[in-house]
Amino acid sequence: MDGTLLNSRHEVSPQFFRLYEALSAKGIHFAAASGRQYTSIVSKLQPIKDEIYVIAENGGLAMYADREIIRTPLNRSSKNTILDSLKGNKDVHPVLCARDNAFVSGHSEDFLRILKEYYTEFQIIDDLYNFEEEIMKVAAYHFNSSEKYIYPLVAPFEQSLMVKISGQHWVDISHPNAHKGYALQKIQNQLGVGPTETLVFGDYNNDLEMMALSDYSFAMANAHPNVLKAAKYRTESNDQFGVENILENLLRSLD
Repeated sequence: MDGTLLNSRHEVSPQFFRLYEALSAKGIHFAAASGRQYTSIVSKLQPIKDEIYVIAENGGLAMYADREIIRTPLNRSSKNTILDSLKGNKDVHPVLCARDNAFVSGHSEDFLRILKEYYTEFQIIDDLYNFEEEIMKVAAYHFNSSEKYIYPLVAPFEQSLMVKISGQHWVDISHPNAHKGYALQKIQNQLGVGPTETLVFGDYNNDLEMMALSDYSFAMANAHPNVLKAAKYRTESNDQFGVENILENLLRSLD
């Protein structure tokens, strides 16, 4: 979604919805995959939300309409250890991401304004440490650089958990199987399709496992260097209709 289908104003283009209808009529299935919350994803894709697969929380949750395909929560014992590590930088803002809601401390009004773009459902609570409900992941935000200021704090967890730099400002820590590739493979198996029948777009490190499952992986022009290296092809940036341009070519090839 962000940096790929959504432009820099976090909008989906009318052109995409037109292409979706045309390709869907030819038997093409769509999956929206994001580190975003499920409700945030479907709010951007409201006209087609009941017709597409949605991979949310970086693969921790996958849905088709109201049907849950997978849910891979974080081990409850890991949460407080992760929160402890994030305390190493007072400018890091953690989010506990549950299936249908998110939970934050509310100490920063500036961060809450940012949060509203990615989490349509969230709640401010007094103490994240005492939160005992199931969560999909711990997300952490830094206003400057997640790679520089958050990743070093949580890199040691890579031996036992999934640690993903999911955007310029975000790092996600989740169950080792909670990634977009794991969720996409479940969908591929369900549809009976393989890499030769799968086209993937991505821009950041949380897209790498997903790209490995496709013979037609496209990095956006604005993508992270790791994604540019891993993808088999490139397209224009998210502000230059990179996704739509490739889908236009796909549609012409099917006519």
